[in-house]
Amino acid sequence: MSAEPDGPEDRLRRFATIWSRAVFPVTSTSLTRPELEEQLLPLARRLSEALHTRTLDADEGRAVGAALVAAHCTDPEALSRTLDCVDAYLVLYCGEDGDQEELRVRAARLQHAMAAGFAQALRERTLAEQEAISAAALQAQGVVAQALHASEARFRAVFEGAAIGIGMADLDGNILQVNGALLRMFGLSEQNLRSRNVKEWTHPEDAPQTWTLYEELVRGEREHYHLEKAFYRPDGTVLWTNLTVSLLRDADGEPQYQLALMEDTTERRLLNLRLRYEATHDALTGLPNRTFFFERLEKALGAGKGQRFGLCYLDLDGFKTVNDSLGHSAGDRLLVEVADRLQACTTAPGEMVARLGGDEFVALTTGPDTEREVDELAARIMNALVAPISIDGRELTVRGSIGIVEGPAGERGPAEVLRSADITMYRAKSAGGNRFELADEEADARAITRHGLTTALPAALDRGEFFIEYQPLVHLGDGSVRGAEALVRWLHPQHGVLGPDRFIPLAEHTGLIVPLGRWVLEQSVRQAREWRERYDDAGPLRINVNLSPCQLTHPGLVQDTVDILERAGVEPDALCLEVTESALIGADDDLLKPLRRLAEMGVDIALDDFGTGYSNLANLRRLPVSILKLDRSFTQSMQQFPADPVDLKIVEGIVSLAHSLDLAVTVEGVETGAQAEQLRILGCDTAQGWYYARPGPPERLHELALVDATG
Repeated sequence: MSAEPDGPEDRLRRFATIWSRAVFPVTSTSLTRPELEEQLLPLARRLSEALHTRTLDADEGRAVGAALVAAHCTDPEALSRTLDCVDAYLVLYCGEDGDQEELRVRAARLQHAMAAGFAQALRERTLAEQEAISAAALQAQGVVAQALHASEARFRAVFEGAAIGIGMADLDGNILQVNGALLRMFGLSEQNLRSRNVKEWTHPEDAPQTWTLYEELVRGEREHYHLEKAFYRPDGTVLWTNLTVSLLRDADGEPQYQLALMEDTTERRLLNLRLRYEATHDALTGLPNRTFFFERLEKALGAGKGQRFGLCYLDLDGFKTVNDSLGHSAGDRLLVEVADRLQACTTAPGEMVARLGGDEFVALTTGPDTEREVDELAARIMNALVAPISIDGRELTVRGSIGIVEGPAGERGPAEVLRSADITMYRAKSAGGNRFELADEEADARAITRHGLTTALPAALDRGEFFIEYQPLVHLGDGSVRGAEALVRWLHPQHGVLGPDRFIPLAEHTGLIVPLGRWVLEQSVRQAREWRERYDDAGPLRINVNLSPCQLTHPGLVQDTVDILERAGVEPDALCLEVTESALIGADDDLLKPLRRLAEMGVDIALDDFGTGYSNLANLRRLPVSILKLDRSFTQSMQQFPADPVDLKIVEGIVSLAHSLDLAVTVEGVETGAQAEQLRILGCDTAQGWYYARPGPPERLHELALVDATG
């Protein structure tokens, strides 16, 4: 595959290329594909600029849609392919720096505006053609009027040969003459049509001014009027027309007849409605899509005083498993069935359901009492998913997690509301799924902070915002410093110093833990070399570095460790890698292989947080560990005197077992001298904790080591 474009202009050009390739096969033009691309490039630039403006200007989207018509991309498939390209690639190539969710919302609104602009331009283009026809017809009107006085034969030739429908009536509305085109449009015989009166042709969708204009014309107060009007056919179907009605006067200038010119626009109107439907509805389920939903949500949030809204954000639990095991076709059928069930749950006034994409759905309720209604709506949705869905003869159990946001109208925008619902939904999912949770501002703030930290992590490593503190490991027998544990910290520009509990899980989730862990190992090994060179009299100081589960499975672990040790000129026995007990529970030989290779080289392996998991003690025989590191929970009970005898027996048993297996025992969390003495009596080898020193800069360890060396 080729490399990704480097600069914004390259990415913009790539987007225009993809766009031109999509629409060129369905475009009626003499241009080549590259020439069409050059026409689309400025349109792509306008979309990109609109995506990043402070306030989204929907007119830009409409202008782009209109420009497509001007470029002869008038086939409905060209619009459909254009909207697909914008949906899939606009944010990808033009939205690299910004809130991705906000940019996708803007892109969706731009798509709607483009569809509206396309439809409007297509209509105006057609109207222009109609006006040309109408102008010709109006020009012929004088001929017709003159022919009434001069030559019935000449009038009949014009009247019958016209391609548009023409009808003539008296001022009372009685139809006098019609041509063949008009008969075909209505599907009536001339006798049936001439028995009708113009005033009978009312329709519920008549514009308010329709009959006012008619009355003004027959009274002689206006010469003509033009509008769009619907008529019922005998079979109940609706005929939509562009209607022009003109007044014909006699030789003395007195009103005498009315002349109607009609063009059948039914198919074009249906096309426009179809374009609107496709732009606002999901192709798979038929539900309103993200664009339509945001229109409704924006309207609900802008409602008047006293109005409220309630939103349920649903994500199916484990849907990926269905796609992976049964195929995407089965997954699509499952989504269609879920959509039907959700549709049945939202039948009350003010309620709607939409599909945002994938297996994500939203349900909206509006009104003055949504605090109660949204809970009932969520309960109905959960109940609707209880019954299994049959797919290819298999009964599939459907579960879902729902995030609920409810509140008064006018306080928040659509993007903020949807973000809160999304965060709340994931909170329900992380709590086990198959449940719904209510939005909580504090939880939202924590999630937003986590997201900000996650996105800032890669740049933080490049900018050197991480640093390492060291906590000494002390021998319980003679009190000497034997080494230190390396503890990484993040000096965040806004949040200050962050401990590993705030960012290590995020680094593991994003995969950044591998380069971050490599950096920690490099810095720590380099520090160990400096300690050994400067303070050799203090004894061989060892550095302990934590190894995450992600690093443990990384294929380059052993080679990276070897390279770091060799570059630093440090022997393997200066390094101890700490692996949590939970990471090795049930570990197979493949997972243990890199640890065994490191142990064979001389690197110590410590089993960290020992005693917090449920591992079989017999497994210690097969693990390549040389140190057991007891969890701090064992030392907490020793803070009071006398210590819990049961805890003492447990620690004594673990120490005895470890020593019988030639394993050293280190204890964490030592905070008092009494704890240290008790652990020494129990036979523990080394300890660390605030009693000895808090984590600090490497110089602090130098001072402690020198004190021990000089007595």
